[in-house]
Amino acid sequence: MTVEQAVDIVREALGLVLFLSMPVLGAALIVGLIVSIAQAVTQIQEQTLSFVPKILGMCIMAIFMFPWIAIRIMEFSARMFSGG
Repeated sequence: MTVEQAVDIVREALGLVLFLSMPVLGAALIVGLIVSIAQAVTQIQEQTLSFVPKILGMCIMAIFMFPWIAIRIMEFSARMFSGG
């Protein structure tokens, strides 16, 4: 394996990690935005209030997206082990 091949594999792996984490992080962003708007409207400024809804939203999204994520990881692994 040459240095260029190793760099390509690492670049593809990091791109895959970013791509697969987008739905879960997007859920955290949306839930955080909704909680922030609700806090601004009700004038409740509790800093820890947003953590539980974000964690629940991220867990729910991860559960629903797990089959898709698993397929993408298996495809990447098959490409790495087959050498192509």
